[in-house]
Amino acid sequence: MLTSALSHASIRAADSVEIAQSHLESSDEGYKLSNTFAFDLSRGLEEAVIRGIPLYFTTDVELRRPRWYWFDEKTISTSQTIRIDYNVLTRQYRAGIVGSVQRNFNTLDDALSLIRRPNRWVVAERGALKNGEMYNVEVRMRLNLEFLPKPFQVHALNNRDWRLSSDWKYYNFRAE
Repeated sequence: MLTSALSHASIRAADSVEIAQSHLESSDEGYKLSNTFAFDLSRGLEEAVIRGIPLYFTTDVELRRPRWYWFDEKTISTSQTIRIDYNVLTRQYRAGIVGSVQRNFNTLDDALSLIRRPNRWVVAERGALKNGEMYNVEVRMRLNLEFLPKPFQVHALNNRDWRLSSDWKYYNFRAE
């Protein structure tokens, strides 16, 4: 009984992402989001990367301003996607924000560090939030299947290894 519970817990841990830390801060450029994620790739996902299938990890962020008289105002809704793949010729992993410069890494774990601890990024311009107002921040990270080739999207729907995602993390932020 205990063995089956432990094996179930390890399987559960392999298909989920934990948001270890997330906070929003005000800066000269705007409001920057800092996150730290804890997860491991399943054996199936590691094999997919080694065989040349790129994986895309998307971080979704929503900021809502609560209103007592109506539904919350959805102020900001944005995402950032990081791609990771393996180049067989150079025997290096590449990772980077989609639409930006890719960096090379010698090991998969080094490449995953860019996803686990991404750089702070501006989610809202300086004047997008009202000073002194309280906002509800919602953050999640997921393996984005929409970028995969169609045959892999179909395969991913039926395979537990490809359902890597976090729950939404909620916290409050007062705009400065």
